[in-house]
Amino acid sequence: MSLVTTKLAPTIGVEITGLTGRELVDRKAADDTQAALDQYGVVVYREVNINDDDLVSFSRLLGEVVVPKVNDPGEHPEIAKITLDPAKSVLAGYRQGNFLWHIDGATDDLPQKGTLLTAREVDPAGGDTEFANTYAAYDALSDEDKAHIADLRVVHSFAAAQRIAYPDATEKQQAEWARVPSRVHPLVWTRRSGRRSLLVGATAGEVVGWPADRGRELLDRLLEWSTQPQFSLQHHWRRGDLVIWDNTGILHRALPFQPTSRRLMHRTTLVGQELVTAA
Repeated sequence: MSLVTTKLAPTIGVEITGLTGRELVDRKAADDTQAALDQYGVVVYREVNINDDDLVSFSRLLGEVVVPKVNDPGEHPEIAKITLDPAKSVLAGYRQGNFLWHIDGATDDLPQKGTLLTAREVDPAGGDTEFANTYAAYDALSDEDKAHIADLRVVHSFAAAQRIAYPDATEKQQAEWARVPSRVHPLVWTRRSGRRSLLVGATAGEVVGWPADRGRELLDRLLEWSTQPQFSLQHHWRRGDLVIWDNTGILHRALPFQPTSRRLMHRTTLVGQELVTAA
């Protein structure tokens, strides 16, 4: 099969077909993937059926791989199992937050560089993943809006996201969430290259120095702006798909599926390379 590359949306996403998982474990393939990530934010490799050994090897070609502090036992400690089925993962009970727009590691000092997600089992009735380009969303803001938010800082917390996902949480659950440290980041993340993105999502709880309701209104407005159709992409999973995205400038969320679903993803993440800094 010949290699076919298809742009998916005006501001986000490219799909590549014609490769196998084994063929991705190659320096040139990794460099080509990184170049595509820099340009499109999301790279979809259709039905490459990459196995766990090759997933970890390919991830290492793209960067340093995160080893989660809490994870399911397995041959590869780098791989997280993403499922709502507690029989498949001890972390299934925390995955409802995946239905909210977020970036991975927003409560860390150094959010992850990127994420690789491959489908082991899919749910034909749901479980698509949506992505939104916050580089493009920032660029499209008016000069007035850019000036208005330039110096703002936002408190990100695990609890802020979990309260949305679990509005009827027990006191014990809330106490567990509170043990995860919060983090204050600039609202506008400026890279060494000069490129800027909006750091918004479910973990964004309050604007520093603002009344709670005013800060909430702004964060909600910016999230709604960033996830408009012109900045977003919906991926319908097939078994064996591998999707990679620039976690620092691309929001993502799973669309709802039932807790009894067979949907199972294997995920690796890449260690971050740039601190969140303002201009």
